[in-house]
Formats: sequence, C-alpha cells, structure tokens
Amino acid sequence: MAPNSLFAILLRSPWWASLGIAVALALLARLLLPERFVMAGVLGGFPFVVVAAVAAWKQARAPSTAQLTQALERMNAMGARDLGAAIEAAFGRQGHEVRKLNTPGADLELQKAGRSTLVSWRRWKAANTGIEPLRELHAAQQRQEAGACLYIAGGEISDKAKGFAKENNIRLMDVAELAQLLSSTGALSKA
Repeated sequence: MAPNSLFAILLRSPWWASLGIAVALALLARLLLPERFVMAGVLGGFPFVVVAAVAAWKQARAPSTAQLTQALERMNAMGARDLGAAIEAAFGRQGHEVRKLNTPGADLELQKAGRSTLVSWRRWKAANTGIEPLRELHAAQQRQEAGACLYIAGGEISDKAKGFAKENNIRLMDVAELAQLLSSTGALSKA
C-alpha cells in the first residue's frame, strides 16, 4: 500500500475518522440515491468500516504515552548488554530463532519460516542516526545473504538515512515500536 494512499492515511488516523466516513457515505447514499441503489451505496462504505476496525485494534494495542515514557526510561537505564538480551528475548518469544552475530553492521540474525533478517541497534543511544550505520547493516546483509534488515533507533533518523533505508529495503524501528515489542512480549519486565 502506498504510504500516502487514502487507506494508509486513515490507518494512521484515529479510528473514528474512518467510521465517520463510512457513516457519511451511508447517509449520502440514503439521501441521494434512488431506493433500489441505497444498499449498494451503503455497502460502498464497508471498506471504511474495516479500516476503522483495524485502526482501532492497532490503537488499542499501542502503548499509552505514560507506558511509552516508562518503557523509554527503562530502556535508557539499561546497559547495552541488558537491552540486547531484552531484544533477543522479545524476538525469541515471537517465534524467531535468534543468533548473535559478531560481525560489523549487525547484532542479530533472526530466522523464521526460512527467512533471514539481520538486526542492528549498536548506536541505540545516539540522538541522531545518519546513513553510516545503515550502510554497515546493508553491507552485512549482502555478506550474509539475508533476506531483510531491521535497524532499531533510539533517536531521530536523518532524512538522508530514511531515504537510504527506503532504497535498500531496510526496515526502521523507532522507540515506540521497540517499547511495544518489548512490552507486548514481556521482555522488558524480565530484563
């Protein structure tokens, strides 16, 4: 799905926005269409109901601001070894086979369903992430012949780095997503 398509935007918006569009379409269908076409018009809003349900589900699972702040404080207080252990445990609990790497550019290799993903968080506490760690991860991906890459960043990622990640299919994980991963798998409370 294109990141700026209507449904992609609605998935990032509050769930009630999609539901509002569905209701508006139903009302317009009732008011403007002949009686025999009203049901078809009402059903035209069904995709917006589905988007509202998906957005509500995602928003209900997302950590609250307080939980995110608490998780971030806990992660920032962790040393590199403890954070690494929590990340390993989280991916392990998601069903990945986790292998530590001692290679430039990547910290872990995840295996699941025959797919290999390299993960890096080496510069976790950097306020800004530039393009260099992503280049290192991409080079490691080529050396290891991995199918995917994931870079975990604790701070801002430069626009140039985001562009490089997009060009090279490197998935970026921000603090909120990491906090959700660690909280939902219980890895943060165990570390």
